Amino acid sequence: MTFRHPTRRGFLASTMSSLAALAAAGAMPRRARAATPPGVLVVGQIAEPKALDPAAVTAVNDFRILVNLYEGLTRYKPGTLEVAPGLATDWTISDDGTVYTFTLREGVRFHDGTPFDAEAVKFNFDRMLDESHPYHDTGPFPLAFFFGSVAKTEALDPRTVRFTLNEPYAPFLSNLAYPTGLIVSPEAVKRHGKEFGRNPVGTGPFRFVEWRSNEAVVIERNPDYWGEKAGTEAVIFRPITDANTRVAEMLAGGIDLMVEVPPTSLAQFRGGGFSIVEQAGPHLWFLILNCKEGPFADKRVRQAANYAINKEAIVNDVLEGTATVAAGPIPPAFNWAYNDALEPYPYDPDKARALIEEAGAAGAKLVFYVTEGGSGMLDPVPMGTAIQADLEAVGFDVEIKTFEWNTFLGQVNPGLEGKADMAEMAWMTNDPDTLPYLALRTEAWPDKGGFNSGYYSNPKVDELLEKARTSTDQAERARLYKEMQVIVHDDAPWVFVANWKQNAVTSDRVKNFRLEPSFLLHLASVVKE
Repeated sequence: MTFRHPTRRGFLASTMSSLAALAAAGAMPRRARAATPPGVLVVGQIAEPKALDPAAVTAVNDFRILVNLYEGLTRYKPGTLEVAPGLATDWTISDDGTVYTFTLREGVRFHDGTPFDAEAVKFNFDRMLDESHPYHDTGPFPLAFFFGSVAKTEALDPRTVRFTLNEPYAPFLSNLAYPTGLIVSPEAVKRHGKEFGRNPVGTGPFRFVEWRSNEAVVIERNPDYWGEKAGTEAVIFRPITDANTRVAEMLAGGIDLMVEVPPTSLAQFRGGGFSIVEQAGPHLWFLILNCKEGPFADKRVRQAANYAINKEAIVNDVLEGTATVAAGPIPPAFNWAYNDALEPYPYDPDKARALIEEAGAAGAKLVFYVTEGGSGMLDPVPMGTAIQADLEAVGFDVEIKTFEWNTFLGQVNPGLEGKADMAEMAWMTNDPDTLPYLALRTEAWPDKGGFNSGYYSNPKVDELLEKARTSTDQAERARLYKEMQVIVHDDAPWVFVANWKQNAVTSDRVKNFRLEPSFLLHLASVVKE
């Protein structure tokens, strides 16, 4: 079967019609699992993407699509979080760590036929960072923090681009490999303006075909790709927000690949024509506590919440052993920066009650925001219910309010003030700097553009994080991060719940698939029979 532009809509309509019929039938016998066309990979996503503009989104759910359409100057070496060449073939760094000069790959074009060059790179970063740029209004760009140290971007010649930083910034190369650093077509941004997120154009191994809201995002093999051509003719990303429905679709053959399989469902895919793929990575599932107002403004009450919640039970009973109990704000996957001397808060409801009594918070009413699903959120409703029960057992009155993922982010990211006392959250990151810097610093409060939705503030933590990101000595960075973790553990701005091992399930018709520690979903090498 050939997947060509003239027949896009007819092909998509036919394929989606057959998939919809299969979904309506529910989980069918496994012998019926041959519904999806050969050469077309159908992926069950956890939610509808917010946009397909890499500079404008924050969720791994969206990033899993984007890394197949776009590329960055750097990328992660397969199977690692080590930085490797991407659209840049090599680079040099000045002795003081503030000037990065990149040599760009030759012969690369965007999907719209326009050339990839140094001016295109400059356009991308100026659009994100310069408020006076004519296309800055195509944002907002919520992760522009990743490149906040960039003072100037210069196109020295078509193949050479130079970044001048206002200070040394250790995660810079890694952040260029993260989806926020993916390079978009300037001409496509100029053409579509604020609608670029619905009309994506990159340089990647796949190019965009169509996005049907709440139904499918379709991409096809890029025949003009500069590197090795993609192994499948097309990929269809289907948003299936309910985890049980995703499982049923996988069993029925309506999808070929399912990410973030509920732990309680993994046993259904052992053998019988399915493969389970697992990969450890830097993940943290936690509760944001409102440190600005209400009961959690008192550190003793925040500590009490950490003692009150039986995290071992959540990990073993709800998550079926697919995670470990978290001890602090940096995941153990960053082994060089992780403080392994830090112990998780033990389950101690008596100590929790004593702290609550001491703080005068007995019987306090808590509003708890819970999501139905989302990137890295594991099994959020059962987890939220278990947490509610544990907190009520020590004397709190907990009201759960549940939201669809994108709506949930719209409630939580602007801050919890005046709305909620606590909220579920999960982050999957590329550097030990990322999560604490974007979500624990005073300057990362929501009104300043960050993700510190609980308004935590500690000047010593701010100081340590600023020093760690500007140090070019990894041993020194590690020392600073470890000291920061001790302070944050004691201040307890979050309830540290779980570090997860990601998983996916594929049908036996899918070959060459692997998960990455970055939690991204690179599909170019996948073959669908």
